[in-house]
Amino acid sequence: MGRRRGIMSEALKYELAKELGFYDTVQQEGWGGIRAQDAGNMVKRAIEIAQQSLVQQNHKQE
Repeated sequence: MGRRRGIMSEALKYELAKELGFYDTVQQEGWGGIRAQDAGNMVKRAIEIAQQSLVQQNHKQE
């Protein structure tokens, strides 16, 4: 099976890790060192940011 391509950029992942408070863990242990809950929160926050971006784009088009 081929390797899956990441949807989030590395820069966004690091930004979210800083925002959510587990950046130090990522720096020390890599992405495999974070808890599943932290990974889920990171995905949830990325979705929120994407939704906000879409709302802003839609308001600009009106």
